[in-house]
Amino acid sequence: MLYLQLFWSFFQIGLFGFGGGLAVMPLIQNQVVDKHGWLSLQQFTDLITISEMTPGPIAINSATFVGTQIGGFGGALVATLGCILPSCIIVLSLAWLYSKYSEMAVIKGFLGGLRPTVVALILSAGMSILILSLFGHDGFTWNFASIDFLAAVIFIAGLLILRKYKASPILVMLGSGVIGGAGYLLIERI
Repeated sequence: MLYLQLFWSFFQIGLFGFGGGLAVMPLIQNQVVDKHGWLSLQQFTDLITISEMTPGPIAINSATFVGTQIGGFGGALVATLGCILPSCIIVLSLAWLYSKYSEMAVIKGFLGGLRPTVVALILSAGMSILILSLFGHDGFTWNFASIDFLAAVIFIAGLLILRKYKASPILVMLGSGVIGGAGYLLIERI
């Protein structure tokens, strides 16, 4: 029964996950944290971090990680299969349809209508992660003392380095991890 739940949950994520990895994060959070309670919000945030750092699509990495946590190797296999099967079916169908009907105004309009929604999904996932990293589990508050200032400095520095200097995201992630690890270790010792 657990394997069927894993398969069905990630099948739905794969079926409705338009817009790439970050756009599916709210869907994964809904299934994994809110609906089934397989992971806590903190574990989910760690899952996003691990999925971002490891090679491959975020949704598939997430499915494999959650499947392993919940059902071992078999769970990882079932969750990953559930996640990729809808994409395979949809992409093959769309490739055929697009090659046949690509110049129709309805098709162009449909794709143009999906773009703003994908941006909203990515923004929603990003805001959730930002609030969790800056304010912790209590969420956003106007209390100035509840802000994690080291996380805020790392966030602002990383954003500036990525946007202004067009640095490699991998190097920024590695640098942020090193600075965060050293900073939190230093804060813990004080």
